[in-house]
Amino acid sequence: MFILRNSSSISQIAWLRSPKFRQTGSNCTLSFWYYNYGQSVGAAEMHLLVDGLKQPTVLWRAYYNMGNQWLKAVIQLGRLSRPFQLSLDKISLGFYDGISAVDDITFENCALPPPALSCEGPGRFWCRDTKACIDSLLVCDLVDNCGDGSDEDNCNPDLQCNFENGLCNWEQDIGDDFNWIRIQGPTPTVNTGPLKDHTTGTAMGHYLYMESSEPHQFQDEAILLSPLFNPSGNRTCIFRFYYHMFGKQVYKLSVFQRTVSNTKGWLLWYKFGNQGNRWIRQTLYISSFKPFQILVKGIVGDGFAGDIGLDDMSFLGCTLYNGNLPTISTTTSGTSVPATLPMNNCTEEEFVCRASGHCIQMIQKCDFRPDCSDKSDESACVMEVCDFEDKNQCGWYQPASEQMSGNYSIHTTNVFKWELGRGANLYPEQEKHCPLIDHTTCTEEGWYLFADSSNGEFGDIADIATPVISLTGPKCKIIFWNHMNGSTIGSLEVLCKTRNKTSKLWIQSGSQGPQWNRAEVFLGIRSNFQVVFRAKRGVSYMGDVAVDDITFEDCSPLLIPDRPCTSEEFTCANKYCIPKDNLCDFVNDCADNSDESPTI
Repeated sequence: MFILRNSSSISQIAWLRSPKFRQTGSNCTLSFWYYNYGQSVGAAEMHLLVDGLKQPTVLWRAYYNMGNQWLKAVIQLGRLSRPFQLSLDKISLGFYDGISAVDDITFENCALPPPALSCEGPGRFWCRDTKACIDSLLVCDLVDNCGDGSDEDNCNPDLQCNFENGLCNWEQDIGDDFNWIRIQGPTPTVNTGPLKDHTTGTAMGHYLYMESSEPHQFQDEAILLSPLFNPSGNRTCIFRFYYHMFGKQVYKLSVFQRTVSNTKGWLLWYKFGNQGNRWIRQTLYISSFKPFQILVKGIVGDGFAGDIGLDDMSFLGCTLYNGNLPTISTTTSGTSVPATLPMNNCTEEEFVCRASGHCIQMIQKCDFRPDCSDKSDESACVMEVCDFEDKNQCGWYQPASEQMSGNYSIHTTNVFKWELGRGANLYPEQEKHCPLIDHTTCTEEGWYLFADSSNGEFGDIADIATPVISLTGPKCKIIFWNHMNGSTIGSLEVLCKTRNKTSKLWIQSGSQGPQWNRAEVFLGIRSNFQVVFRAKRGVSYMGDVAVDDITFEDCSPLLIPDRPCTSEEFTCANKYCIPKDNLCDFVNDCADNSDESPTI
């Protein structure tokens, strides 16, 4: 079917109407091939006309000359329960010169599910009237999959939200950059965002969307908070939702789970980039032994064509929690002290062992040697070996740095800082400048620590430090693996920081290739100091710095023996014993330099 005409009459409209259809199933799609070519060929639109609704719904648009070629359009119709027609409208305002044509119109998966004689077995649901047998994961998901509505009967409204009457029991986060917007019909910007909601499939239905136009900037965040849920225990709580990510500059949508109220939690799922002009269903399986909350976060891309939509969010097998999640302190001391100590006679210059009340010298705390029977003197210290596999930072913490203006917050966004990461969570193309596998397990599931250069600006620094280390031995060294790959890598430094002085022990700049590289830094005998990893950002986001498998080797201080030194050992002036092979080797093995004395 085509239109071929040269005319100068004003406001010409040509309509091509379909027969009237009674209803469609939930997976129904319409596809056709179209041709829109000419110097001033004008626009074309596909409209949905539903009985009882005065306002037509725009399903598809072609605005201008698409070239001398046939192009395919795929339209998601979904479940339409009322009779409807489709109208293909060709609009010409003023001079019309061109050819518009349509061919090969196809409806797919538009029938209701067929009836079944029986519907037995776990994970199946038998529809009341249509007798269709459907997956039980489709029950109470705000979609009439049965065709008779029975799969949406007797559902808990507190576990569902289609946004037709507001946000239900979801809330906007107050710590993000802007809010999700509830809307009907298309978003304000063309060629991005939904044209209709998912629930009704029409312009009358409501959904949420994230506006990516100004004044919002690249990587601004909009976060939606779910109600609180009881621990799922050994059962599984299932979260279903529909998302729409259409536009050349769509960036990222992600889902987090948290059990502490003032953290962002841990990543459950994410999607990056343009996914086409369609609503896509996502199902997540959630387990937790603590009360928890779900966070849905949209991030603005680098341009206005990056709107993201959400609709029909539902939970299955979950129960609401009537309480509040705990909070954690946002202080960054890296240490923790129990509220009460056992009975003891220790002075202020001594450390109290937590189990026994035994007193040890404060210099023995955080020295890589447990002196208390319960090892409590080493409990709030940096761990001797850290591979980050349990998502624990092993005592390493981020001090409030200058670029945060001293106001470090757990909600701080768009700041160049250290984060836990893994290859499984990378978005497409990110592996070009961030490790795809960790060093410990050599898999995409393994964790590492990295400074994310998609945040911050050129020259920004990110520090991550140990708590204060009281004393180390003469052979102490730190061994770690680093990954520095990308076209705009900045630098990585290892610093030694005391109360009034910071010294640089090691530095590496620029890209070092797409592999993990071993580094070793000698520390030797030091007291009351911190080790700091400092990443400096390059000129763009193409330069993440990562570290993994950090080890403090031979770092416990020398121990005065309760015996005389043997004939194979040298007795230091401070009564330490060291192997005679260590004499005059330019290393202060005794800790008092007596092994390097010229008088030996």
